[in-house]
Amino acid sequence: MSDPIPVSARARAGLAPNVVGAVWMLGSALGFTVMTTLIKYLGDDYSAALQTFYRQLAGVLVLTPLILRDWKGAFRTTRPGILLFRSAAGTAAMIMGFYAYQKMPLADANALSFTRSLWLVPLAAFVLREPLGPRRIGAALVGFAGVLIMLRPGAGGVAFGLPQAAALGSALLFALTITGMKVMTRDHSPFVLLVYAAFLGLVFSIPPALLSWRWPDPVDLALLAAMGVLGVITQGCYIKGMQVGDAGAMAPIDYTRLVFAAALGFVLFGETPSVWTWVGAVIVVVSTVYITWREQQAR
Repeated sequence: MSDPIPVSARARAGLAPNVVGAVWMLGSALGFTVMTTLIKYLGDDYSAALQTFYRQLAGVLVLTPLILRDWKGAFRTTRPGILLFRSAAGTAAMIMGFYAYQKMPLADANALSFTRSLWLVPLAAFVLREPLGPRRIGAALVGFAGVLIMLRPGAGGVAFGLPQAAALGSALLFALTITGMKVMTRDHSPFVLLVYAAFLGLVFSIPPALLSWRWPDPVDLALLAAMGVLGVITQGCYIKGMQVGDAGAMAPIDYTRLVFAAALGFVLFGETPSVWTWVGAVIVVVSTVYITWREQQAR
């Protein structure tokens, strides 16, 4: 995906890369929050798997005009195995995440989704063979303690059920896709990764969608299409923000979606996050920001 603001133009305008990256990340956070709001709104009539299918279908339609400009370049890859695995994991993560957003308050589901950065710590050791220091391990453990504070199992908090398990499982699988992206971005453009994620994700989403199939009415079809378009925009903005700005500076901006989610959840669905959700979320956010900063310093 080409940068609409060339480097020379940014330089003349005096825009630092982190400022441009921050704009992309804010766009990603806002788009993601609106998308999850639509997921929750449509959740009574459309299963998570069916929503995933329509989201992927809309993404493919959005990308098709761009692909036709250079379809060979859009699908050029030297690592088909990693792309297949990444798309399969991403599709499963999306279905589980959609289910969590349907069944949980938006702020709670968003807070648990942040654990994907915590899952990256063990994955970096076992998959990427990266050395781990005691600080990163300690930060990850503190972050998971924040998750326990949010859920408070056995202490009158939120019962740990299928939605909470789906949210954590989705975060783990998304961490796997991010790990794969770290490998793929060495010799693949963000646009190629978007194309494969959309097309393979559509293929992988068909079987589970057929289990709960229904044809949407015109209004729902428009909302499902908007959800799909927002998904592509959100993913593109996130990749671009991380590419343009420093990861350590960009990561905290992504957490603004917790504030957006709490606001929309309160206004549209009457949801009020508990104080334990906020306390646990702050611990998770601080831990993941520290892990991101440490990773950048190591590089």
